[in-house]
Amino acid sequence: MRFMDRLRSIRENFWYIPTVYGICAFILALLTVRLDYFMTSNDTMKKLVPDIILSDADVAQSVLSAISSSLLTITTITFSSILVVLTTFLSNFSPRTVQNFITDHSTQRVLGSFVGGFIYSVILLVMLRETKEKTSFITPTFAIIMTIICLAVFVFFVHHTSEWIQVGNLISNIAVGTVQAVHKNFEQKDTIHDRLSLSEEELKEVMKGTRLDIPAAKSGYIDFLDEQGLLQLASERNWLIRLTKRQPDYVDEHSPLFQLWGASSSEEKLQEELSRYVSIGPQRAPYRDMEFGLRKLSEIALRAISPAINDPNTAINAIEQIGNILTSLGKRYLPKPYRYDTDGHLRLITQQPIFRDYLYLSFYQIRHYGREDISVIRAIIKTLTLIAESNEKEVKEAVWEFAEFIVEGVEYDVLLSLDLHYLNDLLLQLAKSCDHTGEFKLLTKKSDASQ
Repeated sequence: MRFMDRLRSIRENFWYIPTVYGICAFILALLTVRLDYFMTSNDTMKKLVPDIILSDADVAQSVLSAISSSLLTITTITFSSILVVLTTFLSNFSPRTVQNFITDHSTQRVLGSFVGGFIYSVILLVMLRETKEKTSFITPTFAIIMTIICLAVFVFFVHHTSEWIQVGNLISNIAVGTVQAVHKNFEQKDTIHDRLSLSEEELKEVMKGTRLDIPAAKSGYIDFLDEQGLLQLASERNWLIRLTKRQPDYVDEHSPLFQLWGASSSEEKLQEELSRYVSIGPQRAPYRDMEFGLRKLSEIALRAISPAINDPNTAINAIEQIGNILTSLGKRYLPKPYRYDTDGHLRLITQQPIFRDYLYLSFYQIRHYGREDISVIRAIIKTLTLIAESNEKEVKEAVWEFAEFIVEGVEYDVLLSLDLHYLNDLLLQLAKSCDHTGEFKLLTKKSDASQ
């Protein structure tokens, strides 16, 4: 699992696909030279090659030199365009959204195509040799075909960049990727049968005995935790392991990451053994992290409602996509923190958030900075209604509890009468969706209530 995790991390790097394309172009150039020699040196094959695609050494060198210079220029323009997009993302959206464009395979393939085309033409230019037996070449034709392909890729890149620079497409892209992470990491509720939980008294009874606190090997963000491996290890050693952090939390090398009961080895030996089941990196990995997607959308909404940008419609779009993600999450089973071995003994305790935690993570900052914008508050209430309408009672209860938190932060004494009227309508609709109509109370100004 650690190897696959490291391989996935390498493939997410920006240089991975351009490097692969460059190596393939180098090999293809060698094969092209070999094919050229075979087709132009053999009298039988030479008769099958049209004269129009053949050229002498001077023309071939001129064509390949021009192609190499042109592809290098296009590669430079592509780099400049990428930097413009990254600057726009940093200034208008969120620093975290830069990873989405950098790790997008279409962007990497475009750059890889230009790098590969440049290497292909340069290798052909270097290996072009005129001899007494060989005075005509077909390699410029292959280079021209490669150039036409690169031009088509460049047109695609212009279209691709113009789409990515639009905030609506960026929000949609993040939302789609986050929903896919939800479907991948959380199972359907009707497929789960083991839903055991422990009370506080039972948990204290289980944790009796000497506890060892094992810190992380280094500081950083948890990229991967092999919970299944830790469960198997604890079962073999007759341990009880408790994780104080979870992926993708930040850990410090001086703070405990593992708490062990039943272990007797030294702390250094235990740390070395347990470190094999955790991968820690300098920054949060963009894959397998549903919370990271929610945080990106939340930051885009925050940047949109800031006084410098003042674009509430973009914030509303981000809020609606957050609602789409949370609606999908509500239909999934959120795992319990307790893991048991095959004999039914508790072996591993993990940190697992509940649905209310995801609601708070998504909206608490938006609620704070957007409380004076009624359109943002209305968008949050509408989104909560959509989440409640298509989910079960447990999710409805969490949504209603969070809606009360949202209403607490609204300064409805300063709202105009029509704003207050529409806000009450939305809250009533939310109460109906959550089956809390009896607890619904109209929001009124203090002056109106005193009368």
